[in-house]
Amino acid sequence: MEFSDRHPIPSSEDVVDGRNYLHVHPMFLHPNATSHQWAFGAIAELLDSAVDEIQNGATFVIVDIISNPRDGSPTLLIQDDGGGMDPEAMRHCMNFVYSDKKSTSSIGQYGNGFKASTMRLGADVIVFSRHLHNSTLTQSIGLLSYTFLSRTGYDSIVVPMVDYEFNSVSGKLEIHPRFGKEHYMSNLSMLLQWSPYSTEAELLQQFDDIGPHGTKIIIYNLWFNDDGNAELDFERDPEVYLSILYLRLPETFRIILRGRLVEHHNLANDLKFSQFILYKPRRGGVKEGEVITTIGFIKEAPHVNVHGFSVYHKNRLILPFWPVVSYSSNRGRGVAGVLEANFVEPTRNKQGFEITSLFQKLKARLKEMTWEYWDYHCGLIGYDAVERPRVRGLLVNSVDAEHGLETEPVITGEPEASNLMQVNRKFKQKCQDYERKEENYTKVVLKLKKELTQVNCEYQRLLALDIIKEEENVKV
Repeated sequence: MEFSDRHPIPSSEDVVDGRNYLHVHPMFLHPNATSHQWAFGAIAELLDSAVDEIQNGATFVIVDIISNPRDGSPTLLIQDDGGGMDPEAMRHCMNFVYSDKKSTSSIGQYGNGFKASTMRLGADVIVFSRHLHNSTLTQSIGLLSYTFLSRTGYDSIVVPMVDYEFNSVSGKLEIHPRFGKEHYMSNLSMLLQWSPYSTEAELLQQFDDIGPHGTKIIIYNLWFNDDGNAELDFERDPEVYLSILYLRLPETFRIILRGRLVEHHNLANDLKFSQFILYKPRRGGVKEGEVITTIGFIKEAPHVNVHGFSVYHKNRLILPFWPVVSYSSNRGRGVAGVLEANFVEPTRNKQGFEITSLFQKLKARLKEMTWEYWDYHCGLIGYDAVERPRVRGLLVNSVDAEHGLETEPVITGEPEASNLMQVNRKFKQKCQDYERKEENYTKVVLKLKKELTQVNCEYQRLLALDIIKEEENVKV
């Protein structure tokens, strides 16, 4: 990938800004984007990056449709107030040969997921990012445009970018010293020709509502369906999907969809007669993972035909209401569950899991779990009770002979079931108490980070004033 104006293309790779970049043909943008079969799956990928920025002080992410100032067409806006990206990070974000590093906690990084998701939604995207680090304030603008590349005949992906840095002495925004005037003018010319903004002033105006740090993504020339309608349809209530997209969100973070606050919703709260079941798959005596599943009946059961497990990975919803059993008969109807399975790996588009032996074990256990729960509780929602043997006592760490799995099954017998429900309620209350404490601590940390940023900004402002005063005294 190149970040400068057109120049002769070598056969395989080139050195740009002191780095080697493989040449990727613009036609790659389309197949790379088709990994997202669903448009809102692509939006979720972009929201993941904003949610990861909570650790850097992010308090909101905005999803909205705005107007392209050049032609009035609809464009998609996604904006957060996270830490933003410096010029180097921006190049990583828009560089196809940059390799994402797996994180133990991050669910979405500005890596290939950014390119795939933005190109899935539209032909072109422009990114504005402001970053403050060690009293250095930078602003970067980057353009990834299939329209630009196809119409100009490039045979490799060129990403025009311009970078600015705030000069505390002059109090002005200046061209970033790393790349020079010639690089800046060439890239600015391409931005003004192919972006929605026709002047540099209009480009810089996009930073006005970003604040001291954050990122704004604008996707334009949105794709249309075969029937000629815009593929991205906000009228089909995507608010429901966004409300359950994350298992946990701090109270200090907001998702704002088209000007409305999306209320976070935990699907586990929709279950009645809920229980917690511990699952610990083992192979050769070695534990492969551990997860606690909340299982129960949908509140409206048996009057609604909804069932299955909502499976999260690192806080992110991967499979909503995954049907693990056949519902041709009544057995299992209305049974739903919620679990966070961090020991299985999602596919690149985060719309499914890699089909591994561990994933197959999980599916088998959830299937057994569904039938076990149904057999012992179906009478609670009006179905005929299933005849079952009464077993006294608690079975802990039993071994599944078929799969070699260590599990903690549902307790059998009416008295034991009643005791378990009481234990589950107490455990659930403790979990909620811990979550509230965690949210309060997170709120305090974010407040302190914000205050620190404001103090740093004020310090830089006062420092610049002192320098100006000293220069004026010297002149006198």
